[in-house]
Formats: sequence, C-alpha cells, structure tokens
Amino acid sequence: MRLRKSLIAVLAAGLVLSACSGKSTSSTTTATGGNATGTDGPHKPGGTVTIANTTGQTWPCQFNPFNPAQNQEALGFVYEPLVHVSVVGDSKETPMLATAYKWSADLKSLVFTIRDGVKWSDGQAFSADDVAYTFNLMKEHPALDLFALWTGAGLTGVTAAGNQVTMTFSKPAKPYFYNVADQVGIVPKHIFSTGAAAAKPDTFTNPKPIGTGPFLMGTCGPNNIEYTANPTYWQAGKPYIQKIEYPAYLDNAPANNDLASGKAQWGGQFIPNIKSFYLAKSQDNHTWSPPLLNVGLFPNLDPSHAATSKLAVRQAIAAALDRNQIALIGEGGQQPAANQTGVVIPTFQKYFDQAALTSAGYDKPNADKAKQLLASAGYSPSNPLKLTVISITGYTDWDASLAVVKQQLQPIGIDLTVDDLAQQTFLNKLYTGDFDLAYYSEQNSGPSPYYELRQLLYSKNSAPIGKNASSNFERYHNDQADQLLDQYATADDATQVSIVKQLSALMLQDVPMIPTTGSVDWFQYNTSDILGWPTPDNPYAEPSPYKIPDNEQVMLHLYSKAAQK
Repeated sequence: MRLRKSLIAVLAAGLVLSACSGKSTSSTTTATGGNATGTDGPHKPGGTVTIANTTGQTWPCQFNPFNPAQNQEALGFVYEPLVHVSVVGDSKETPMLATAYKWSADLKSLVFTIRDGVKWSDGQAFSADDVAYTFNLMKEHPALDLFALWTGAGLTGVTAAGNQVTMTFSKPAKPYFYNVADQVGIVPKHIFSTGAAAAKPDTFTNPKPIGTGPFLMGTCGPNNIEYTANPTYWQAGKPYIQKIEYPAYLDNAPANNDLASGKAQWGGQFIPNIKSFYLAKSQDNHTWSPPLLNVGLFPNLDPSHAATSKLAVRQAIAAALDRNQIALIGEGGQQPAANQTGVVIPTFQKYFDQAALTSAGYDKPNADKAKQLLASAGYSPSNPLKLTVISITGYTDWDASLAVVKQQLQPIGIDLTVDDLAQQTFLNKLYTGDFDLAYYSEQNSGPSPYYELRQLLYSKNSAPIGKNASSNFERYHNDQADQLLDQYATADDATQVSIVKQLSALMLQDVPMIPTTGSVDWFQYNTSDILGWPTPDNPYAEPSPYKIPDNEQVMLHLYSKAAQK
C-alpha cells in the first residue's frame, strides 16, 4: 500500500457528484466491462509488469478482501466490484460484475442486474447469490462493513432473485452508490460460508484466494507476490499482460532505483528530485499524480489520551504548522500544501471556503497564537508537551515531512518523537486507537470532499479504543457532523456544497484531524514495452498501483509492445 500525494493538479476544479452517486431512474448500458477509449485493444497476450511500490514490510501472503491491512493485494487482482466508478476524469462508470442498475424513484431501492457467464477461478459458477451473500456477510460481521453501509448508510436488506440483486435502504442512499458498487469486492459464497472463513471471516487469512478477477495469485513469499493471468477470465482475451510481479519494498530508495532503471514499470511512491533522478533517465519514464485526499496528523481524541484530546493542544498544532514548508521540503514541492478545512484544492475548489479558513486563523502559520493556546493547556517551551507520532517505516517523504513538523512544533513547546513502524504494526495501532498522533491519510477518495470527510468525521465509522475502526481513527463524535453527513443523501448539488462547507467549519472548530499536504495517487510508469497507461488525456482510472479497485482497470488496459510483433 502507498498513500496519495500530489505532483500535478490535473482534475477540474468543479468535479461534481454525478454518475457515481447513482442515476435516480436510469440504468447503465450493458457492456463487456473494462473498456475505455484509446489503446485498449484487442491485443495479443504477453508481457510482465513489475510494480515498485513501497509497502514498509514483507508480504504476509494473506488475501482477505475484507481486511484493510490485506485487501490492497486482493482487490482488483483477484476480487472485483459490481461497477467501477472512476473518480478522476468524468466519473465514468464501467460495468463489471453487474451489467446494469436502477434506482427507485425515492432512492431507497437499488437493483443490480448481475452478469451471466462468469466463473470463479476454481471453475464454479458466479451468481447473484454470491453478491447477496457478500453484503449480508458484512451485516452478520460488522467488522467487515468497512464503509458502515448497514449502520450508517441505512442498508436494511440485500436479496437475490434470478440474475438480480435488490438492495433496500431506510433512507435515500444515492451517495452510497460509490461505496456499494465500486468499493466492495464480491466473494464466493462456497468459500466464505465454510471452514475458517465462516468461523472468523474478519481474521481469515485466505492464503489461496478464489475470485472472478483477471489474475490468479500464483506464488507468494515474503519478498514477492507473483500474479498470473486468469485463463478463464470472463472478459475474452483479457488480461493482455500475463504476469504481474509485486516485490515487497521496505524503503523508497530501492523501489525508486528499480523505477529509474526500468526494472520496474509501475510505481506508486514519492521520488525525491524526480526530474533528474527519474524523468531524465529515460524518455520512457513518465509521471502523473492527481491530488484527491489529505495526509496529515490524526490526534487521538479519546479522553484516555489526555493531551491530544484537548482542543487547545490540537488548535496549537494546527496554528503552528507552515504547510507550504512541509510540502516544499518534505515532499520536494511535488504536491500542494493542505489546509485545515479538509477540502483538497484545486481539485474540489467549489467546496472550499477561504473566508472561513481566514476567519478561523488557519490561513497562515501563527506561532504566537500557537504558544498562547498551548499555554492555556498547561505547556510551554520551558515545560514542553511530549508527544509521539507513529508513521510507516520506509516512507522517506513522510519522514522528511515529519522532520519539518517536529522542527515547527518545538518552539511553541511540543517535543515530538517520530516512531516509524512496520506497516502491519502501524495499522494495528491505528485501527485500535493505540497512538497519540498518527501520520496517515484516509484511503478512499470519491467525486467530492464528502467521501473523505465521511471517513474522517462520521462517528459510526469509528470504534471504542481497543476495537478496530474502519476509518475515523481519531475517534471523533459530533452529532452535528453525523446529521450533516446523513442529510447529504437527499441534497441537491447546491445544498451538497453547503453541507461540505459546514463540515469544513467543524474541521476548523474542532480540529479532529490536521491536514499537512495533499495526498495524491503517486504514479510513475514506463513505456519502453508496456502501453495502455492512464494519462491526463485519458484518465480512465486512478493510476496508482495501490488504488483499489482502480488497479484492475489499469491492468486490463495494459499490453506489451513486444508481444504484438
């Protein structure tokens, strides 16, 4: 997994909630799935793609699509969604395991038509029953419901009849189409209803995953996963690429070296001095990293964490930070500074409230204000507050950013210790709330800031300390935020913008998370042999190898020039 940061702001500033929210009365057009304009094919099979993406740990060889610590290696490769919804570009929809869908007039019922003729990779037939089983399993085991569909989105029932699956909701559910259709990988009932998977599906290691996707998990060891093309994949002739190599990189440096040399073709991490180190090495080396989310400090708001649960402490940190310097020094200027509203700009410019940011005093760093706030909480440079921030080992840009954060907080009276952890250890602490501060980014973007803000602020996404939170790792609870997020479902476009601005006001008021820089889809790609990559001119999917399930769309487009000879 690698988190999102920015190089080029290519998205239109007015990206709106359109098709991915679901069309209220229309159906998607029946299609073969996975196609886009440009160089999509058909092409002769052949070629290998090597991914260079820093994970910060060796591979555990576990492929549970419901486990957020493992699903980056499972979704897209092996497991597929019902409909792919592209967040970049024009929010294009691509039918996958569903060929069509239709909303009821009141937006409380959603019917999917499930694709015929699909087989699981063990040869058994895929059906609507598998789809219904997947969603009902999430109800039976709430730890699997990563998007709070049953508890927050109002999902009340999922049933299968013939080749159709009907989802019913207690309230209008239009915004949740993206989560329902795109973000959930469908699992085989005949596997997950028996044995260890049935007993504890949330901890099931799933070492030999069975899916409908374009690749099979061929071999897996601590240092590399090798995926091989699924010979019975339902999209005839695809995938064109026959093998994916996914080495485990513990540090950015070796991954970046493999990208610069062309040994790896698909990258997803920060490269310092990217022009000279990577782009200048070959005319076949390219990059495009659209900004979609925030990365920053997650303070633990639980009362058991006496310092970070104090509003004055969080306000002091937010006031002290010079985000422009963090972006310039920590990220080498390859991504924009973030802001305390939580709205990523310029991507979502129409939702951004500059006046509110300025009024709250967070439009520029203010060390004097930060000292006063910290003094009100009982701390000062002579009596410093000692805090530890956890991060992921090997993420050298994050280390550089946190070094700047540490330097900026020291003069106001905060002594910050950075604790780099193996990714699995970090995620365990993050999910269970075992931290003072965590440096991180929510993982799922959407076509408006609502989707990230829902992950950050919706109380039903969180959990008590010691229990796994699916998001809202800081344990924020504000009834007003919950109500605004619930109201978004029935709002028109103008009201949705207003709701986002009100949520931004809560980010300014309560400081539940402290954004530092834009979090983008880091993306590097090599065209010496492999073509079909997403580009600013053809943004058919989010481009990073860690972005799920968009990674499947990329893999379905890629082909080898050498294999065409």
